[in-house]
Amino acid sequence: MTAPRNPIAGTVFEAAIETLRGVRCVRLSVLTDETTSPERQREADDMVAAALNIDFGEGDQLREAVDLDVSASKVSPFDRPQLGEWLKRPDDFDALVWWRFDRAIRSMADMHDLAKWAKQHRKVLVFAEGIGGERLVFDFRNPMNPVSELMMTFFAFAAQVESQSIADRVTGAMAAIRKMPLRWRGGGKPPYGYMPAPMTKEHGGVGWTLIPDPEAVAVIERVVRELLEKNSASAIAVALNEDKIPTPRDHWALKKGRETGGKTGGVKGYTKKKFSWTPAVIRRMLRNETLLGWKMHSGKPVRDAQGNPIMQTETPVMTREEYDRVGVALDARSINRSGRKDTNSLLLHIIHCDSCKGRMYMSKQLTAQRPTYKCTAAARGEKCESSANIRADWADEYVEVEFLRRVGSVQTMYVTVIPGYDPEPELRATLAEFAEHQEQQGRQKSKHARQAWQERADALDARIADLESREKREPQRVTTPTGRTIRDEWEAADTAGRRQLLIEAGVRLNVRRGVRGGWRTLDTRRVDFTMTGDLDQAAEGVAVAAGDAADETRPDSLPAPGSAVRLAEPTPELARAA
Repeated sequence: MTAPRNPIAGTVFEAAIETLRGVRCVRLSVLTDETTSPERQREADDMVAAALNIDFGEGDQLREAVDLDVSASKVSPFDRPQLGEWLKRPDDFDALVWWRFDRAIRSMADMHDLAKWAKQHRKVLVFAEGIGGERLVFDFRNPMNPVSELMMTFFAFAAQVESQSIADRVTGAMAAIRKMPLRWRGGGKPPYGYMPAPMTKEHGGVGWTLIPDPEAVAVIERVVRELLEKNSASAIAVALNEDKIPTPRDHWALKKGRETGGKTGGVKGYTKKKFSWTPAVIRRMLRNETLLGWKMHSGKPVRDAQGNPIMQTETPVMTREEYDRVGVALDARSINRSGRKDTNSLLLHIIHCDSCKGRMYMSKQLTAQRPTYKCTAAARGEKCESSANIRADWADEYVEVEFLRRVGSVQTMYVTVIPGYDPEPELRATLAEFAEHQEQQGRQKSKHARQAWQERADALDARIADLESREKREPQRVTTPTGRTIRDEWEAADTAGRRQLLIEAGVRLNVRRGVRGGWRTLDTRRVDFTMTGDLDQAAEGVAVAAGDAADETRPDSLPAPGSAVRLAEPTPELARAA
């Protein structure tokens, strides 16, 4: 039987006398591209395989590498999720079959690596449609025949030129789309909180826009709600992970029907099966200006001729007021964040040495010894003339009793905040963007570049003038009683929650050095309890109410519930929901 001639002169394909074990290779850069759909690629691969006596197997033994939403220009064959795994097992097959050359490689470097691999392992590379629609067969089973490698080099060069041409066209098209209001570029991953949808007829009906993603928006609203309720980013991240809420990266993978996880930015080659929520992920999500519906490019807003940010959606996830309020909450949490590890101590940030005025921290004692708050001046490189230490249980009990004695019966308020508006944050950001743009003045060589630079400078200047003309609108707070007292909140809270109550109330405990001797209880002459927050005034009212009570009431007893003083204008920090 005469073997069929290969379109490449000088090589002979002997598939007519043997059946080769093939791997059907499918790759797609954009999942929405119907012209190169996986089904079309499989059909072409099957046809050429039948003609060349290549078997792909079937059922559980099917040999197929399907890499969807993977760019050949950016990801080499060896790094693709499925094809890369097959290339690690060269003994399991004889041939690789693609629909077209660009489904396999788009660069000379990748061609060289693939050809070198095929020559080393004696493999056959098949392309169902080559130049002019004819199939291409590169048989590397004969290492003495250089024709296959030479012809692959020619075709790879053509593929790389085509890839660069496509990249230039796409770059130009994306630049044009960025200037179109409400127009989403299509393809790729949208900002978290949104999902692509066909453009409405009202706005032309051409292309794609973004609409809120209900699942992602629900997560964002949950995070914001917990943040405004004074939960830390760390605590929020832990709760999200416990509830198995997908991270922004995994959320998109699940939405596209792909496996979660992937490569991390850490150790080279390290991958995860799924990503976890962290404080950094939460802060990055909430500080992303795409939540305002803005188009972003290279980390900066895309602006129109008047300097206004161009919108990529009709329905942003947040208003400017809400976005700024979240930013303030994040800043507040960052200010209060501590790098100390004794976060289980009740009086962290509250207890101080009276001599040097520095904070005291719980020492790491042996298990047989009692925990102790100690002055840490030496650790700070400072000298304390009379450093103090005190048993932790004594200090904790004293502060708890004193705090609840003063304000335990004060009722808490639920505060509803009606957001205001402050143009200052956006004004500062736009001024910084303008200053950065001004640094490029005079560097443009062409007339068109100078014109483009000036247009952007004028747009930023117009936006700054607009923001300067806007008036600040203060937020409004509506307070309603919760029916609960601070004692109720204290008893329901854990150690971290109780500590936050003390910090918000401005509680401070100064400790002096004790006198040597066998003290079995706290010498209250050693400690000074002060409270400088808004609750201090309420505490005075409680004391007056207690003084007006019956004569038999002891001075150190807690005020009766009926004598509680209610805060007329509590601060948000002291507001607690029922």
